[in-house]
Formats: sequence, C-alpha cells, structure tokens
Amino acid sequence: MQSPLSKNFAAKLLTLACLFAAAIAHAQEESHYLTNLRQVTSGFVKAGEGYFSPDGQTIVYQAIRKGYPFYQIFTQPLVGEGAPQRISTGRGRTTCAYFSPTGDRILFASSHLDPELEKTEATARREAEEDRQSGRRRRYSWVFDPHMDLFEATFDGELVAQLTNQAGYDAECAYSPDGKRVVFCSDRDGDPDLYVINVDGSNLRQLTNEPGYDGGPFFSPDGQWIVYRSDRKRKEYLQIHAIRVDGSNDVALTDTEGVNWAPYWHPTEPFIIWTGADHSDPTQRPNYDLWMLRYQIADGRLQAQGKVQRITDHAKADVLPVFSPDGKQLMWTSNRTEDGTSQLWIADFRFPPTGSNHPPRDLE
Repeated sequence: MQSPLSKNFAAKLLTLACLFAAAIAHAQEESHYLTNLRQVTSGFVKAGEGYFSPDGQTIVYQAIRKGYPFYQIFTQPLVGEGAPQRISTGRGRTTCAYFSPTGDRILFASSHLDPELEKTEATARREAEEDRQSGRRRRYSWVFDPHMDLFEATFDGELVAQLTNQAGYDAECAYSPDGKRVVFCSDRDGDPDLYVINVDGSNLRQLTNEPGYDGGPFFSPDGQWIVYRSDRKRKEYLQIHAIRVDGSNDVALTDTEGVNWAPYWHPTEPFIIWTGADHSDPTQRPNYDLWMLRYQIADGRLQAQGKVQRITDHAKADVLPVFSPDGKQLMWTSNRTEDGTSQLWIADFRFPPTGSNHPPRDLE
C-alpha cells in the first residue's frame, strides 16, 4: 500500500513532468521559426518597440530609465560593443522611432514641447509613487497625448526637423521605402485616423476616415500598400487592415474575438506578422503571441491567403514583432526575461520547409 507521503511525491513528480512537457511543446512550437533567441536590451525599467537600421547593424527603440516616468528613444549597435545612446531630448513622452531608408535620420514622436510639461511629469511621478506604495498595478492604457508631434533627429540626437505642429496627437509614424513620405496616426479631426505627409511637412493627405481608432501604420516593401490596426468594428478590439496608399481597397485581414495589433511586413516574402490574443473569455487573462499570415494581391486587391500561422507560444507576452531588412531575423518585445521586465529580443527567423509537418493554425 502506498503511503500518503509517496502519493504526494508522485503527484509532485507528475506536475513537474507536465510542466516540463509543456515547456518542450513551447520550445518546439517556436523552433519551427525561431532559433538563436537572445535578449538584446537590459538595465532599463522596460524597453521595447525596436526597429532595425537599413543595414541591420543598429536598432532604435523606446525605453524607460529609472528616475524618469516616460519612454525616451535610444539607439544601440547589434555588432561589437556599444552602450545605448539617447536620441530624444530626455523630456516628455516619446514613441514610434523609425530609421530613414538612408539610415542618416531617425523619425519619432515626442511631447517635449508640451507647455505644461513639468505638470505632466509631476502627475506621472506622483501616480507611480502611489502605485509603488499601494502595490497597485494599473490597467495598461496608451495616452493619446495632444502635444505629440513628429520630429527627425540625427544619430547624435540633434533635432533637424519638425514635421507636424498642429494641435492633437501625431505619432505612430514610419517612412515610405523611398524616404519621401511618412505615414502616421493623428486625432487632429477628433478621431484617430491615418495620414500621409511628405518628409518636408508638405502635402498632408488623410488616408482613413472611419469612426474608431486607426493606427500603427507601415508601408509595404513596394510602397503601394499600408498595413495598420483598427477598432472600427468593435471598440478596443483591434483587427489588422491593409489599404492602398491612395486610400482605396481597404480590407480587414483578421476578424476575431480578440485584439490584433502591431502588424509588420516581411521584406521579401508575402507575409504579414502581428501580435494577437484571444479576449473572448472575460474570466481569463489573455496572453499575447506572434502570428503570421500569407497574403496575395490580385486585381488590385490584397487578400489573406490560407490559415494564420502561430510563431510564438510562450507563457509570457510576445508583442511588437519586426523583421530585419533581409528578413532573416525577427525582433520583438517580451517579458520572458529573468526579472520579468519587458525587453527586446532577437532571433534568427526561418520559414518551415515546404511539406513539413508543422501546419498553420487558426488564431484561437
């Protein structure tokens, strides 16, 4: 007869075995696409939303350092030794940094010209201290700061141009492949929509004008399409959309009971990657993973092709994926770190061999 102690020990062994098996399953899921995973930022309260330079040798990202409540923009070399270098002014909220195609300028959004910046900073510091003392964890909410504008800076952090100066939130920006235009999100008309502007600040053109939020846009590698996220179907339930640069043929590429955001184009193959999570069960905390779909363009229309493919399946969140210029690496933001902070990760990326036994899976 087995003693209660033996039963408890056996139960613990079974639990450990199940956890080990689950960990192997996660690793096998990712290993079809990702190898040589490595953390590339550290020492920040948190860091994320990174992008590659045109030559793939440097990254730009946003990060929070201890002692200041808002993200600032940093660059960091991927090859050799080199400490992060701040590009933004060091004041105000910043976000969405992006290299110019020539690699000599960096585009980002900043609120450092906020006329009440000291008050804004003081409020953020007070809230952070209150949360620290109470142990409260606030629900994540992105601030559509009305003092956000678009700026260009050099690698030395010298601001060389201000592209927007109209009242309202201007952010979530990216260059076109030829570097002549910028697409961005703005709520200057009272509703967050997509706009395109020349890099000299001229020829502003509104691209979307539907009720709801449209944001996070990126030009396709050929410059003919823009992929973005929208909650026009259901508030705060984002779906992935694509639209031609002339504003025609807007199409929803996802339609789930979840949140799909941060879409990004593969540079050489017809695939779009993004972040997604199932929010259909309000009693469960959703976990974000990376997903990818193949698309095709026929008769001037972009359409999803086949099933969605799951790229990550980790117990921690994986968000904001971007490909390197040659498509051989993937960078994303994850809190799979030892200390639980959100940091940037990079892995070598590969498509599963044709005919492999790793079928695409539906977004659950």
